[in-house]
Amino acid sequence: MEKMDMRFYRKLPTPKEVKEEYPVSKKIEELKAERDEVLKNIFEGKDGRCLLVIGPCSADHEDPVIEYISRLRTVQDKVADKIFIVPRIYTNKPRTVGTGYKGMLHQPDPDKPADMLEGILAIRRLHKRAAEECGFTCADEMLYPENHRYLSDLLSYVAVGARSSEDQQHRLTAAGIGIPAGMKNPTGGDLSVMMNSIIAAQNSHTFVYRGWEVMSPGNPLAHAILRGYVDKFGNSHPNYHYEDLELVYRLYEEKKLKNPSVIVDTNHNNSGKKYNEQIRIAKDVCHSRKLSDTVHGLVKGFMIESYILDGRQDEHEHIYGKSITDPCLGWEKTEKLIYDLAEEWI
Repeated sequence: MEKMDMRFYRKLPTPKEVKEEYPVSKKIEELKAERDEVLKNIFEGKDGRCLLVIGPCSADHEDPVIEYISRLRTVQDKVADKIFIVPRIYTNKPRTVGTGYKGMLHQPDPDKPADMLEGILAIRRLHKRAAEECGFTCADEMLYPENHRYLSDLLSYVAVGARSSEDQQHRLTAAGIGIPAGMKNPTGGDLSVMMNSIIAAQNSHTFVYRGWEVMSPGNPLAHAILRGYVDKFGNSHPNYHYEDLELVYRLYEEKKLKNPSVIVDTNHNNSGKKYNEQIRIAKDVCHSRKLSDTVHGLVKGFMIESYILDGRQDEHEHIYGKSITDPCLGWEKTEKLIYDLAEEWI
């Protein structure tokens, strides 16, 4: 007799059912189409603006996240000629050892036990508010490929994390999502893993997805995200320097991939999780772009972890607008950095 040591608690609604119950408006459909086209042009090199994927490490509470994004709206309107902002609304939080806060999808209230049904509704509500109230279609991490369709009509950008970029299901799903998919280098720093993930995501596949046999056409907007790495002794090392960027360009050329592109993640192991270093790192990369035509064309922008308040807090401290996961850059420094990047991006 088969034995499976897990309890099947309840059947969750399908993405189709959730979308029918909580549909997006025609206005949001048009907003997403417009923003998706801008992102396509950025990665194809037709739009030279800096792409800024920016926001909290994890979206922990709805109201401070929306307040933060409303502040981004005001800044975006002032720098629209140089910078295109895609707010981070990261509703899934990967955990290295599997424990701790796993994001709004799991715990819509960090103080209460996991509730996946309410979590699905909460993340959809949050992304809808960002579009309706702030005019932004946003970015999320594709931590669970089978969950992507709960938000696929609201997202304009997806990241595949350092722990996921070697996984087959993530790669095949990224090939069929129709929006830019950033493939991070793995935590150990092996760039060949990242490049293989981009090759896989840019090609067509037939595979099983949510109980269906599906075919993905390939995603020419799949690209690299450099986030630094950890050596075998547990030490952080950056990979955003000029030499790193030149190397990634050569790897793109060797593999004959479409739309060679890099987004530099200024936090994680690039900063050693010293969140204030993100300012220096972003400016350093802007300088590198000025030294070489190849690096200039390769680097499309940044991924920055930022929230209302500097730093981080423990889960149950209840400080409004302060990260409960990785430390983030506070708003005042963020606003100044965005204006500085608008000046330095050429």
